[in-house]
Amino acid sequence: MVTKLVEQLRELGNEKKAVDMQRYFKTAKGEYAFGDIFWGISVPAIREIAKKYNSLNLSELEELIVSPIHEIRMCALFILVKQFQSAKKDPALQKEIYDFYLSHTQYINNWDLVDLSAYIVGTYLLDKSRKPLYDLAKSKNMWEQRIAIVSTIVFIRSNDLKDAFAISQILLNHRHDLIHKAVGWMLRECGKKDIEQLKQFLNANHSALARTTLRYAIEKFPQDERLQYLKK
Repeated sequence: MVTKLVEQLRELGNEKKAVDMQRYFKTAKGEYAFGDIFWGISVPAIREIAKKYNSLNLSELEELIVSPIHEIRMCALFILVKQFQSAKKDPALQKEIYDFYLSHTQYINNWDLVDLSAYIVGTYLLDKSRKPLYDLAKSKNMWEQRIAIVSTIVFIRSNDLKDAFAISQILLNHRHDLIHKAVGWMLRECGKKDIEQLKQFLNANHSALARTTLRYAIEKFPQDERLQYLKK
């Protein structure tokens, strides 16, 4: 099954697109995804392959998630997310998937991979202690830090904003633009639920906010308010 999945993905590869994707996802020496390899496959095509192999077990998924090929890891994560969603009535299986996910974060090593799969962590922790998120936020691994903040989207959608603000606070002084964007994105989502809480956070932390974070966070503000924040 694993071999067939890989063969089907390989057949969809496009060399020209692969070159473009490797440039877009910053795979050159010194860049954040140095060494990652792309076959040049569209996300919708990967999703379709994932649907065909949704019954793979975790041992088989491990063969995929450790692959040096970006699209193979992405396919494994699509399958993992679907299996987690399908296990709503099986807490033991959800925990197994959650544990598997967190034990393989070294392979969830680009922003697109994080963003499609952090749902697993947020959903699993929705009714549990959020301590694992704070451990991730304090990690030295940037992708684990992004998992921490992006996972809070699940809480935000349930009108629970405190962890999104708290983890944003932890990451405010981060050096990397990909974290600035993720924090700004979650702050913007918080604003959709409670604009006054967002404004309080922005006012209290304005001097520490990266410009990118601020721009993302205030994207839905009226133009005059956006300009006021940008001029501070």
